[in-house]
Amino acid sequence: MNKLYVVGLGPGSFDGMTQKAHAAILASDVIVGYTVYIDLIRAHFPDKEYRSTPMRKEVDRVRLALELAASGKTVAMVCSGDAGVYGMSGLTEELLSEYPGVALETVPGVSAVLSGAAILGAPLMHDFAVISLSDLLTPWEKIEKRLLAAAEADFVICLYNPSSHKRRDYLKRACELVLRFASPKTVCGIARNIGREGEETRVLTLEELKDTEVDMFSTVFIGNSETKVINGRMVTPRGYLYE
Repeated sequence: MNKLYVVGLGPGSFDGMTQKAHAAILASDVIVGYTVYIDLIRAHFPDKEYRSTPMRKEVDRVRLALELAASGKTVAMVCSGDAGVYGMSGLTEELLSEYPGVALETVPGVSAVLSGAAILGAPLMHDFAVISLSDLLTPWEKIEKRLLAAAEADFVICLYNPSSHKRRDYLKRACELVLRFASPKTVCGIARNIGREGEETRVLTLEELKDTEVDMFSTVFIGNSETKVINGRMVTPRGYLYE
């Protein structure tokens, strides 16, 4: 059919996948993805052909998916969360012109900024910024400017890729930048393994977050000046008047 779906799987659990994502995978002959994401769905679609690539092989992965689609197959390239939020849809759009005749459709999923917020409480009820701390594709100097701008503007800030083996101190550095404008008592939250086995959350202050170790399976939320803890959950009031 020469069709490529770029599919956001959501947070990771099967029931967190949208019906449209489920239908796209069912309609596909081949599923392409990063090994970890393939493993999340293989048991639910056992009759499909699977092709996986390791981390940091994104260009190879997209070209593989496009080549398979160009050969006449219907292909689903899967991503965690939403394919258009730090996912694969942008790179696929960039390379699509090299494969004339391939029809591309992006199927959205629930990004970690949304699924993480849901299990923490309601931290995103007002304006917010999403920033990745990974400097593989973005210089740290630019990340630093974005953090400072978001903090000065009093945005709630959601941090993707907050730490790794090579970037153990990046969350600490980010918190120190935010602390130039925010109170040490600012309410923060960590959502880990969202929608997967071992899911956990923690609500803490910005000062505590600065010295907390997290991993790549964690999504971090830094509240604004109005964010508070209500019944143990992280909430940013929208500002509604009520009695």
